[in-house]
Amino acid sequence: MAIPISGRDFEGPYASADGLRDNGGIYVIVDLRSDGKYYVVDVGESGQIRTRVQNHDRADCWSRHQQGSLSVAVLYTPGWTDDQRRALEGRIRDQYAPRCGVA
Repeated sequence: MAIPISGRDFEGPYASADGLRDNGGIYVIVDLRSDGKYYVVDVGESGQIRTRVQNHDRADCWSRHQQGSLSVAVLYTPGWTDDQRRALEGRIRDQYAPRCGVA
């Protein structure tokens, strides 16, 4: 399954970080609500997605803003630079204004 976010198809959603690879990419924490829609709670980028999501310092914020089921959607970005990942992260953050993280 895929979730379209900012013109890209993100893998997932994954209910647990256990299904993620520890590769570079962009992750989006989404909240599946009773209306059947996903709402962006947070977005970030990392060279090690699984490790980052499993040990995230904003996990408490995710829980505070959860109204349904939290999941993670991922876009793996082999060959991308850190700057390219950060640029897409910024566009997603600007578009969705997630409740967690720095604008």
